[in-house]
Formats: sequence, C-alpha cells, structure tokens
Amino acid sequence: MKILHVLSSIDPRLGGVVEAVRRQSVGLKDAGHSCEVVCTDSPASKHAADFPVPVYRLGPARGKYGYTPRIMSWLAANARNYDTAIVHGIWQFHSLASRNAFTRAGVPYFVFTHGMLDPWFKRRFPFKHLKKWLYWPWADYRALRDAQAVLFTSQEECSLARESFWLYRCRERIVSLGITAPPEKCEAQREAFVARWPEVRGKRVLLFLGRIDVKKGCDDLVEAFAKIAADDLRVHLLMAGPDPSGFGALLRNRCRELGIASRVSWAGMLSGEMKWGAYRCADAFILPSHQENFGFSVVEALACGVPVLISNKINIWREIIADGGGIAADDDYKGALELIQRWQGFDAAESAAMRENALKCFRTRYELQPATRGLISVLQEELSLAQSARAEAAWL
Repeated sequence: MKILHVLSSIDPRLGGVVEAVRRQSVGLKDAGHSCEVVCTDSPASKHAADFPVPVYRLGPARGKYGYTPRIMSWLAANARNYDTAIVHGIWQFHSLASRNAFTRAGVPYFVFTHGMLDPWFKRRFPFKHLKKWLYWPWADYRALRDAQAVLFTSQEECSLARESFWLYRCRERIVSLGITAPPEKCEAQREAFVARWPEVRGKRVLLFLGRIDVKKGCDDLVEAFAKIAADDLRVHLLMAGPDPSGFGALLRNRCRELGIASRVSWAGMLSGEMKWGAYRCADAFILPSHQENFGFSVVEALACGVPVLISNKINIWREIIADGGGIAADDDYKGALELIQRWQGFDAAESAAMRENALKCFRTRYELQPATRGLISVLQEELSLAQSARAEAAWL
C-alpha cells in the first residue's frame, strides 16, 4: 500500500500526535509499505530533517486553525497517487481539506481523532465547546461521517467520543499504537543519567515524564508527594518534560513552600539516552493526568519494565490494570496520594511481579510490530470493503 499521513504539524514539541505518526511510519515502512507525510508546517521548518519518511510542508499556516489553501490544492492534485490516507487529528483545516479532496477523488481515507473528542474538553472548556458546535456540523462531523473508518486507540476512547456531540455518526474501529522496544544498554543509560542528576542515586525514584501542565495533574502530584515525603526519606520525585506554559515555575515555588524542593528534581525535556536513563532509574512511573488518549510515556515505562501509577482518565488504563502492569485511581489530589501510598505498600515480591507484568503488557499490547500488523489488517479489510461497495454501485 501507498499511504499518506495528513496532519497539522510534525513539530515534536506537540507530543502525542506527532509521535504516533512517526512510530506508525516506521512500522509501516518496515512492513514493506510506502508512507509519506503532508502537513501545514512552513517549508523553512527544520522538523522534516530527521523524520523517517518523506514530508511535504505546505505552510505556513494561518492562526491556530492552520488554514492554508496550499494543502487543499495539493491534496486535490495528488489524492489519487495513494491507496489511502490517514488523517491525524481534527479541529484544524487539514481534516476538512482531506475530507473534501479524498471524497472527490474517490479514495478511501481514515481518521485518527487522537482523543480530541474526549468529553473532558467539553467540561473543562465549555465556551470553546460552544464555538466548536458552530464548526462541527459542516466540517469535522462530515470528515468523520465520510471516512472509511474512524480509528480509536482503545475501547475507552471510542466510547467517550460518542459523548461530546449528539450529532455523531461514523464507522468505528479500534487500532492500538505501538513503540519499538527501548535500547538494551540498561546499566549504561542508568549511569549516564545518575551522572547528570546525582541526587537520584540510592533513592526510590518516582518518575513523571510528560508536559508540565495542569492537564497532566502535576499540581496534584506535587501536593500528594509533599504529604508522604516526610515519612519516607528514600522517595525522590523526578519531574521530566517540556514546560511550554511556564507552569513549572509555579510548581517549583510550591515545592519550596511545602519544604520539599530538595526532594524534587526538574530534568526538563529528555530525549535519547537521557530519556531512557530516567526510566531505568525509576522505581515507578506516575501520571495522574486529567485526560490522556494513549500516553506514549506510559507505554515507554511499561517497555522498561517500570510499574505505572496512572489516573483512570488515561484511556488505556483498563488494559494495563488487567495485565497487572500498574495501578489506577481518580484524577485528583486524593487519587494521586492513593497511587503513591499503594505503591509504597508493595513488598519486594509484589514490586518484582508488577515489573514483570509491565514488560509483558508492553510486549503483548504495545510493541510496534504487533500494533502495526493490527493497523495493516484493519486498513486492508476496510479497503477491501470499500472496493466491493464501489463495484456493487457500478454494477447497479
């Protein structure tokens, strides 16, 4: 198959959607399929240099909506060069442009919503949701309705998506995302990280790795950690990730007020060996997020055999709990505190079993090759159905 990924940007600082496209492209390419990417980044942007497949940059786009007429004209001219397209994300111009171009060309396309229909956004930003209602009926509702299938990364995401708008119709399919297994130089990665952050040596490291943001529950985590810090001097909180809004400065000040500044390290955005080193140093990974569609950092922790302490608003929590790879609680201060206290109560045998289960969970559900095979199977099945429907329509 020749597949086109369509998304707004490939800037890695945008997180999950970009990472999903990168990983899927690698998996599909390794499986013998041809992949290309089109986005609304400026041609002058540097992000395409290390992307694993060819990228067409048709920006610069205007405003948050990402409007650029170039992507519409490009898609109209090139749609028939592909067997199918996967549109990543909604609420921006690229999804509407894709729907129009591929529908007119008669090329089946798929949409990954990447959690963007989660009702959490409706509750958290009610005014913005009203604005979306003005846009929904004539744009993204149609983009989903006319897609060959809309792809969700878990049953939880699929079920939640039905709650955001009463005007909702699409063909739903579940397709997991996946990652490659991490490099196996465990000790070297660990030592490199400890050399940079020596305060974690000999500690029970509780790792948060993600965007420093209110949505991720970072404030609840800091408050909960402060509650247990005096009673367990071995536990050290490691906060890693980008801080685009400056929320981290408020949290660091709060740590000083709570008297735990020396018990919390702020590593910033990590990549490569340093990122894997952080996981290798971790005794547990924690993410008390208020909304998370998939959570690549959660899966990376599982891949390193690190138990995950997560909120029940992370859409893959049921699968992880079923496999015994972690524990879950509500997405508030009490939930964050419960996660830490339950983890503290594990004995050596329970901790070892959970580490083993975490790794099994990754290998069974979230390793790149099996996930890619699942995606290919769904694409081929749906394309076959589309071909049969066209043949039947032509015969009639």
